[in-house]
Amino acid sequence: MVQVIKALELASERPIGRSKLSRELNLGEGAARTLIERLRHLGLITVDRMGCILSSKGERLWNTLHSALPRRTVLERSGLTLAPFNVAVLVKGCGTKVKQGMEQRDAALMVGAKGATTIVLKDGKLAVPPDERSVAEDFPEVHRKLVDSLRPEENDAIVVGSADSLTLAEYGALAAAWTLINFGDASR
Repeated sequence: MVQVIKALELASERPIGRSKLSRELNLGEGAARTLIERLRHLGLITVDRMGCILSSKGERLWNTLHSALPRRTVLERSGLTLAPFNVAVLVKGCGTKVKQGMEQRDAALMVGAKGATTIVLKDGKLAVPPDERSVAEDFPEVHRKLVDSLRPEENDAIVVGSADSLTLAEYGALAAAWTLINFGDASR
């Protein structure tokens, strides 16, 4: 799913060819071709000589995804993060869906990240479940970056994917975020 999200994001910005999509997603040419065919079959993109562009159905899906996951930022390694590369993704209105953060961690691991840290804005404070560890008190620099870059609101969640590469950190964060959003069948 993370490659679908990234492909839709890239196609929303401008037409993108298979070779560039392959490079951007760190996929082989064959895998990129398969992804394009699946997206085309679902009616999410059209393909012409300029490359892949979102169809109206793809634009609606991308707008829905983008409103659920509106901002992300890169974080420096800290006591809160798990690896050298870290990407934080804001997940709008999904804080109450977070239990202990294990489901998000597991989703990040499945796409090759080292893990994920889940943070919830509850009662005006960013805290890490399940023990509600205060991000502001324990990690003030990270707190400042998250608040300034992501601008979370009450009941938003933030997932931080951590990995040995920036791409895998972003994939981990997106996979973790995906566990919190539920559109039913968003491709319809």
